[in-house]
Amino acid sequence: MAFTERFINTYKKLIPSPFTIALLLTFITVIIALIFTKPNKISTGAYFMEIAGYWEKGLWNKSDGGIYFAFQMMFMLVFGHIIALSTPVYNLINKLLKPCTNTANTVFIVTFSTILVSYLNWGLGLIFGAILARQIGEKFNREKRPLNYSMIGAAAYVGLMVWHGGLSGSAPIKAAESGNLKNLVENVNGIDLTQIPERLDLSETLFSNLNIFITISLLICLPGIMYLIGKRTKPTSNLPSKIISPPSDNATHTGLEKLDQIQFFNKLIGALFIGYAIYKAFILPDEINLKFINPNFINFCLFGGAILLHDNIKQFTEAAGEAIKDATGILLQFPLYFGILGIMIHTGLINLITDSFVAIASESTLPLFNFISAALVNIFVPSGGGQWVVQGPILVSAAQELGVGYGKSIMAMAYGEQLTNMIQPFWALPLLGITGLKAKEILPYTMILFGAGLFIFTFGLLLF
Repeated sequence: MAFTERFINTYKKLIPSPFTIALLLTFITVIIALIFTKPNKISTGAYFMEIAGYWEKGLWNKSDGGIYFAFQMMFMLVFGHIIALSTPVYNLINKLLKPCTNTANTVFIVTFSTILVSYLNWGLGLIFGAILARQIGEKFNREKRPLNYSMIGAAAYVGLMVWHGGLSGSAPIKAAESGNLKNLVENVNGIDLTQIPERLDLSETLFSNLNIFITISLLICLPGIMYLIGKRTKPTSNLPSKIISPPSDNATHTGLEKLDQIQFFNKLIGALFIGYAIYKAFILPDEINLKFINPNFINFCLFGGAILLHDNIKQFTEAAGEAIKDATGILLQFPLYFGILGIMIHTGLINLITDSFVAIASESTLPLFNFISAALVNIFVPSGGGQWVVQGPILVSAAQELGVGYGKSIMAMAYGEQLTNMIQPFWALPLLGITGLKAKEILPYTMILFGAGLFIFTFGLLLF
């Protein structure tokens, strides 16, 4: 365990801020594109200016995988945060605090509960874990008890390593939309569109034996690993003191402003949202299936749930203000990563990475190479939906050529994307804002989770 402590202390010194990481990755992507994709007939300076144009084009990409997707993900995050700031969820978190008496059992509880909530929704899981970690830090600070708060923060981020195999996973949910697969590969040369299904049922992706096995393995192994490390780590002195609690409004309102404080009004609005969602999902269709699950439907339900769970509209809007504030880091960095994505798409760099793995793959090894290539791409473009748009056509085409199930190929990409979230702190920004921690304080521990996840994902893909 002394080795673990040395590794953690060394790793902390090597980590800059998340925004600096985004800038460094931009420069690295430009250099790699210049080296590996520059046509012989064009000068380096001229090609550099072309790459700058690709970066700008990607920066404001309005496609289904660009700004549109960014807003879908931002809404997911904000609505999940609003729900986490509601009184019922706050009370649930307080109940989870009771058995938290030391770092070991606390990190086990945080890891286990965050994985469960993140399986339902990545945004809710991220913010739930962040607020849980924050309140644990406040509790131990009040009681003057030792705690490795950095490790608790890392445990609260673990949901980003399971989310893509959960109910809000971008790639499997997008593939379940009618026509998505065919639209994705219609411009790919040599593909037989008649063999592409109209949609890929979630029984082949999220509810497959492969994903059930991996999800259960993560739920069992990751809390256990964090517990063992927590028993031997030293406490930290970075505990928070400011108390975070659901918003309250004691001001007196007159006229129609009173609607903001009438509990019945917001309950009615929230119930109408949820009622319509149930109607659309289970009553309107001729047959009940899972076609209705997509990012817009999830956001619609989260919107209604966020209104319903708060005491009144005023509390809801106050919580929304807090949620939006903690999402500013992601809002600022999303364009940078879309710029990187623009470079990788238009220079052919992303195809070069994926094709190099596909070219040496066989029927048995293709999912593993999909996994590795997705993990690599995610470091430069930490966006599950964005990766599906650019990698999906190549993966689907290769799966058809080699006779590999589309569902397994999609889940392999999903696993690679979510794994490297543990070493890419982009999605940790809201958590860092809530907990008061720095990226370099949690990444040494998430790096350990990365190693554990690498083994579990690889084993699962080889087993099934």
